[in-house]
Amino acid sequence: MFARESTFIIAELSANHNGRVERAEALVRAAADAGADAVKLQTYTADTMTIPCDSEWFRIKGTLWEGRTLYELYQEAAMPWEWQPRLKALANGLGMECFSTPFDATAVDFLETMDVPCYKVASFEVVDIPLLKKIASTGKPVIMSTGMACLAEIDEAVTTLRENGTRELALLKCTSAYPAPPEEANLRTIPHLAQAFTCVAGLSDHTLGSSVAVAAVALGARIVEKHCTLSRADGGPDGAFSMEP
Repeated sequence: MFARESTFIIAELSANHNGRVERAEALVRAAADAGADAVKLQTYTADTMTIPCDSEWFRIKGTLWEGRTLYELYQEAAMPWEWQPRLKALANGLGMECFSTPFDATAVDFLETMDVPCYKVASFEVVDIPLLKKIASTGKPVIMSTGMACLAEIDEAVTTLRENGTRELALLKCTSAYPAPPEEANLRTIPHLAQAFTCVAGLSDHTLGSSVAVAAVALGARIVEKHCTLSRADGGPDGAFSMEP
């Protein structure tokens, strides 16, 4: 899947549907018009991610979601599962791939019914070894972000995936800040990931604009993923750090 000359561009829909399937469809069409190769979804519910708790340990600190509970944020951000086959059909009809990031085993089972072509592993899930084994057991290509992991954790995740069925693997440099400051992009990690793990490497980019992504391609990024929105003025949980068409 990753054997191509041009950089594979992924438009991440994430939470920018703002609760409306019509807007999600408009995002897919905008991604196609902009030349994206794929659109990516996220498959979870608030209940598969966390619990409804108001404790300080379940309140978000230090990000644009400051003060909100995790459960509240995930309730707003989650994309209804019943939309996802519809969006995949639309993307495929427009000549794009469509796949998703599962956050638990039930999401993998659901995505298998959609026959997604590959799986994305989010930075926060790099250390979820049971989930990695479940994803690897499908035998499909895996794209894994590394924004929350040290080198030893990446090594354990890569070993887990490869020992349990993954044959095609791509690792994405990622700075897990929203938005991410360009000076913290650490793009020289990209060629290091490719060399250290003998795989395709790329960038999951949370910076504003396109400059960091362009620099990443110059350093060998074969995949670039950007959150996309129709307009940042429309708001939404991820709107502030997303790219307009």
